[in-house]
Amino acid sequence: MTLVKSLMMSLCLVSPALAADEAVTDAVIEYMDFATYESGIILPAQLSKDVFQAATFVDVRDAEQYAQSHIPSAINIEWREIPGRIDELPETGLVILYCNTGTLSAQATFATRLLGHENVVVLQTGITGWTETAEYKP
Repeated sequence: MTLVKSLMMSLCLVSPALAADEAVTDAVIEYMDFATYESGIILPAQLSKDVFQAATFVDVRDAEQYAQSHIPSAINIEWREIPGRIDELPETGLVILYCNTGTLSAQATFATRLLGHENVVVLQTGITGWTETAEYKP
């Protein structure tokens, strides 16, 4: 049994609802088997002016953190609300999810990609990395 399958089986033990839906488990395993490391991320240094202007940014932190600071033009959808509000994300064009460091946005990105939105990526290192190393900042 592969490591991914072992991890999925462990997850199923924790979540009986997921265990009951073998199709979900199979979809996760299939996605993980074929996803490349780079397929779901973008680095701040890759955010040129053209990329920045073409992308939709989604700040997945809570409303209070968003109000304190955010990437210009970003919308705010808290990370755990992303699956329930997936219709608010564009189906085409680059969608970049970010949080402070990339941890919560990585979870939200994983969920959106599993739900079929392959145009969604996580901003590696989050707004912290964007502030420090982004190629373009309006």
